[in-house]
Amino acid sequence: PAGALRLRSSWVVSEPMTVRALASALLRGERAALARGITLVESRAPRMRAAADALLEAALNDRQAQNDHAAGSGVARVPSLRIGISGPPGAGKSTLIEALGEELIGRGHKLAALAVDPSSHISGGSILGDKTRMPKLSANRSAYIRPSPSRGELGGVARRTEDAILLCECAGYDRIIVETVGVGQSEVAVARMCDVFMLLVPPGGGDELQGIKRGIMELCDIVVVTKADGALRRPARDAARQLKSALQVMRPK
Repeated sequence: PAGALRLRSSWVVSEPMTVRALASALLRGERAALARGITLVESRAPRMRAAADALLEAALNDRQAQNDHAAGSGVARVPSLRIGISGPPGAGKSTLIEALGEELIGRGHKLAALAVDPSSHISGGSILGDKTRMPKLSANRSAYIRPSPSRGELGGVARRTEDAILLCECAGYDRIIVETVGVGQSEVAVARMCDVFMLLVPPGGGDELQGIKRGIMELCDIVVVTKADGALRRPARDAARQLKSALQVMRPK
């Protein structure tokens, strides 16, 4: 029909009914609907923007109505928690997310992990391999893992990461982990969209001066020294001591 929009996976959107159907499926926690919704909000096609905005509005309104109904019935809903994780390549971000995700799921939570992968400045493509480094979470039905390309966006996250977070929350995921690209101290955009911002630092990543550089270090809530076992146990202990000393001269958030 005239004015119809076609999404990937052959999902036909005809305003307003089909966007409403997609929002309803999203609120029911259907994983396919969440995947289609994130694909829609991430699309750069101008003709998709109106449908993406309509989906977000419908999903957020329906979620608010659900919350109001639950509050009126005396049912306490679990509030969502957004966790941002950053660090240089090889710091162990995916390894930590899998271990943390299994712990959260074991406590009864539903986890969504949004992993932002760097895009090539030559070809424009992305490997999107973060999901393969989380085999246990990938097989868990209480977890949803979505790798997305950065497409050259600065700040460590993708252009529509915040919209993807909102859709995950609407789909019933109450613990959201956002893994940044992993390029260093400029990854500060994720700090404003998360409740807790965690920085991973591998041992041997620099001397004490690395800890007092402005940028990512002054915005993080938790600093974690990773790979603190085996031959790296002593270097990790030294790195933690140096970071503690450096962080003392910073103004708290």
